[in-house]
Amino acid sequence: MSVDAPPLFTGTSVGVGPGDPLVLGARPVPGGFTAAVHAVAARVWLVLLDPRDGRVLAELPFRPEHRTGSVYAMTVSGVASERIGYGFRVLPGRPGAPDGRPVSGVLLDPRARGLAGSGPWGSRPRYVCRILPDRLDPVAPGPRIDPADLVIYETHVRGFTRHQSSGAAAPGTYAALADRIPYLRRLGVNCVQLLPIAEFDETDNTYTAPGTGAPLPNYWGYNTVGFFAPKAAYASEPTPERADAEFRDLVDTLHRAGIAVLLDVVFNHTAEGDHRGPTHSFRALDESGYYLLDRHGAPRNLTATGNTVNANHPVTAAFVLDCLRHWVTRYGVDGFRFDMASILNRDGSGTLLAQPWLPAAIARDPVLADSLLIAEATDATGTDQVGSFSADPRWREWNGRYRDDARRLLLARPGSVGRFAARLVGSPDLYPERGPLASVNYIACHDGLTLADWTAYSRRHNAANGEGGGDGIPDEESENGGEEGPSTDPGVLRRRARKHRNALLLLAVSRGIPMLAAGDETARTQHGNNNAYCQDELSWYDWSRTRTEADLLRFTAHCLAFRAAHPVLRRPDHPYGAPDVSWHGEEPDKPDWAVDASLLAVLLHQPDPADTVFVAVNTGDPRTLRLPDPPLGTRWHLHLDTGAEPGADSRAPGEGRALEGERLHLAAHAAVALAAHP
Repeated sequence: MSVDAPPLFTGTSVGVGPGDPLVLGARPVPGGFTAAVHAVAARVWLVLLDPRDGRVLAELPFRPEHRTGSVYAMTVSGVASERIGYGFRVLPGRPGAPDGRPVSGVLLDPRARGLAGSGPWGSRPRYVCRILPDRLDPVAPGPRIDPADLVIYETHVRGFTRHQSSGAAAPGTYAALADRIPYLRRLGVNCVQLLPIAEFDETDNTYTAPGTGAPLPNYWGYNTVGFFAPKAAYASEPTPERADAEFRDLVDTLHRAGIAVLLDVVFNHTAEGDHRGPTHSFRALDESGYYLLDRHGAPRNLTATGNTVNANHPVTAAFVLDCLRHWVTRYGVDGFRFDMASILNRDGSGTLLAQPWLPAAIARDPVLADSLLIAEATDATGTDQVGSFSADPRWREWNGRYRDDARRLLLARPGSVGRFAARLVGSPDLYPERGPLASVNYIACHDGLTLADWTAYSRRHNAANGEGGGDGIPDEESENGGEEGPSTDPGVLRRRARKHRNALLLLAVSRGIPMLAAGDETARTQHGNNNAYCQDELSWYDWSRTRTEADLLRFTAHCLAFRAAHPVLRRPDHPYGAPDVSWHGEEPDKPDWAVDASLLAVLLHQPDPADTVFVAVNTGDPRTLRLPDPPLGTRWHLHLDTGAEPGADSRAPGEGRALEGERLHLAAHAAVALAAHP
């Protein structure tokens, strides 16, 4: 059958017929396109739109022959799919119910692969779904890095190159990030983890800057609008076509350089918020399927964002799986970090499940079989599933216990030596069966103080966020070194620099998968703001610091090179005791586990391939250690020493200084790493 075409199609007709209910979303076909959507509704319309301004061109009703169950599927001919925009309208109710309630506005397709109308960064979007081609040139295969060898670098696409010091031709874009690959390789990074790149509205923040009243952005992007669409504002031209092409090019270029790509994905809430938020799609299509609701039908807010995704509902679980497969098959990404992943473990009432279906399905999905899966095993209710998110060995976790225990150790908190000892060898108390590689170790990330600010501020400074300064993590176990904020005092600066390097050294020598936050290698600062989700320019990477902080950058690279050179640091199994691991103090085999202890020293050894490393961290006054004997035929070589002056505190693998005698001077609040060489 056909309907009369609107003026744009003068002289032609638009033909419609049944579509494929098994393929949701919109796809081009010869002479037109197909569109299918799941909707719990009395009636549904496919709306054809002008992609430039969202003007309605035609509204095509889904007829009874277009419906299979709750899926409405239609094939449209006589339309150039690459030139048209589309959306849906629904009439709430059950199929066949009489009219009487208002028809929705034009809804977005939850599976739209492209969203037009977002414009340049900071412009208010008027989203229109676009249909992108199916057939594309293949992306270079991922590097298939053994998890034991991964070094993850967490960064923000815009913030990494937006600063004028980057010198990028198109700053803040996918292409500009690709140009920084030589820098990442020199640093020793082989995996980038990108903060959310699925389409989001950076103008949806309701807070304003104190004093000026200027709107604050949703800079991080944890408020997804289009789960299948790369963010257009991160492309050199803010169109879905360019975003699609340039993100594919970024992944391809990173892969060719031996660098894997992880995406930070947000399946715990959506940009629709609570009843006061916009209705983009999910709320009108199937609110009780996609969201957790209370007995009055109001959204449950377990995420502190207004709504909570009903992750283990069959419709929502299918959506999540389709979305993950999409990023793997279309763009070639190598894995995902799941924001507030404990939501994925909840049932329709919000109760935590002992055996949730969705995480198991993700881990066992054949398309995702090679994908790295990392859970942030918490949510906004205070739930903390670190160590227990899933028993499936495919799942790894952001180890917040590692972060906290490392910080406490370096601040000489009581009892911290014994607690961090478990973290250094891979957290066997948390992952007794899964092994060290279940743990993604980090000391700083996007959420919280940067590593430099952790050494310079004893409290958060968030007034610029427009929330009265009370937002963000209340206590980050930080210390300012004797003066809050910027300082010119040489003693303060020396204490800060040493503590910063101690953190980097510990991260590099700990078993598990290390993650470095972008800029921590050059002392990036947010001036004490520990919740910079709404701070654009403040969060940018200042590339001039690669010169002014060249010593710190070199030290970081040497730490990562030391890790890469020593397989004993990357073992996938937990140690069982001497000689695999032995603990020491000022004298060999005499560790101090007292509550007020201030020295942690460990020898890590493996026979095949032969490798032995000694690590010590001193959180108190200077002391002299008598070193344990190295293996027969070897002697200790000093590679990393944060007690030495910057620039002389690290050496590349193969260039360590051979020690004379059996004693080592360990400066106050300093750490060392040694290796046994012939």
